[in-house]
Amino acid sequence: MLKSLSRVVSTAIRMSSSGTTSSARALQPLSRSALCSTNSGTIRPFTRSLWMMNNNGAASGYRPKLFSSKGSSPVSCGCESLHTEGDKAFGDFLTDEIKEEKKIQKKTTLPKMSGGWELEKNGTEAKLTRIVSGEKVTVTFNVNNSIPPNFEEEAEPEQKSADTEPDVVSTPNFVVEVTKPATKHSLVFDCHYPEDEAGHGEGEEESDIFAIREVSFQPEGDVEWKETSYTLTTDSLDWALYDHLMDFLADRGVDNTFADELIELSTMMEHQEYIKFLEDLSGFVKCN
Repeated sequence: MLKSLSRVVSTAIRMSSSGTTSSARALQPLSRSALCSTNSGTIRPFTRSLWMMNNNGAASGYRPKLFSSKGSSPVSCGCESLHTEGDKAFGDFLTDEIKEEKKIQKKTTLPKMSGGWELEKNGTEAKLTRIVSGEKVTVTFNVNNSIPPNFEEEAEPEQKSADTEPDVVSTPNFVVEVTKPATKHSLVFDCHYPEDEAGHGEGEEESDIFAIREVSFQPEGDVEWKETSYTLTTDSLDWALYDHLMDFLADRGVDNTFADELIELSTMMEHQEYIKFLEDLSGFVKCN
């Protein structure tokens, strides 16, 4: 009986020792892989342990620091959309920005072009139409991307003020289309405002404030420019021919006076669209 008891005790001791050794062997590679390796497969157990901490009631004290996004506490408004404290700050900023832009808005109605031009507006795009002795002259432009970049050096902070801020002026590219009666094609001019065009002093000869970039015959009424039609570029064009083209436009009302008025019209249109965009953005952020 004593031998049986001794055998049982010996067996228990061996099993205990084997279990301890096996645990040590099992833990050793895990510790080495988890602490020494940098691949994503070894990081996963640590990630899983954080997830378990977050879902373990007693250990969930770390949850706010480990899993909450800083500054993005959700705010419920009943519209089933995400709202955060950042959204609220963004909405407040937009409200103030809209107020400031409306303060500097000079007029709410668009100016009329002289010369009998009729205006059709569709969002950011506008079309001016004029009939001259049976000829139809159409000018189209879009105020998107019409604000030229300001490359002037930044003034010193103490020298900058609201009075010295440059005015925002819209100088869009525009297309002039001249259509004669009983013709299937229109003569189309692609025009723009040169960025390096400088004003002339008193007594100096007046220069054109806009320029022709390309000229082509296009099917009447076509929206898209046909690449199969020959296009005359003015980069290396004979100056005599270029001057005749500019005179052709001036005789049909597209001259410096028109170009000046177009800048005024486009600038006001662009500002209106900018304010409308801010209002739409504010409503989107606030979920109005």
